[in-house]
Amino acid sequence: MNLFLTGTDTNVGKSYVAALLVRALRAAGRGCVGLKPICCGEREDATLLHAAADGAITLNDVNPVWLRAPAAPYTASLIENRAVDLALIRESFARARSAHESLIVEGAGGWLVPITRDYFVADLAAEFGLPVAIVVANRLGALNHALLTVAAVRARGLECAGLIINHPSAEEDIATTTNRGVLEEMAGVPILFDIAYGQRGIKLTTT
Repeated sequence: MNLFLTGTDTNVGKSYVAALLVRALRAAGRGCVGLKPICCGEREDATLLHAAADGAITLNDVNPVWLRAPAAPYTASLIENRAVDLALIRESFARARSAHESLIVEGAGGWLVPITRDYFVADLAAEFGLPVAIVVANRLGALNHALLTVAAVRARGLECAGLIINHPSAEEDIATTTNRGVLEEMAGVPILFDIAYGQRGIKLTTT
């Protein structure tokens, strides 16, 4: 399993999901590592992936570009007056790709988050060439966000492997109990995983 994870928004649980996938794949005997090419603000996402892979690669290879400002990468780079080092990101990805059987790559925010003035998360995913999985926060608004993101991934000519529904809260309402069924009917891609609030592991059914 090799995936590029994007989200329907920021703070939808991409790092949480990515870490669960890395742990599950490693437990299944796959040489899997997680990458977070760009962190903005705290570096918690990268340290979570680093720990999930038992330190199989360095933290700086997990996360080659760390911008301290908690904003979109392009905005953070303007605030810090330094360019995002795309060459460094490409080098780190190439090392991990050649050395490990499986990669879970986590994007920054959503699909069209700008990394530079004319380069977006979508462009990074296209360069890496991995199937794209969309992490969907199960809440009101998820249908619109998920369907828009699926359409945007397909418009780039990339493979949308499916949706990963994440429950950010234990509370349920009409939206959270019906979103999955509607997405199964309308999205045209499979639901890869449905992750409950506080879930600590994923059972893999693929090989």
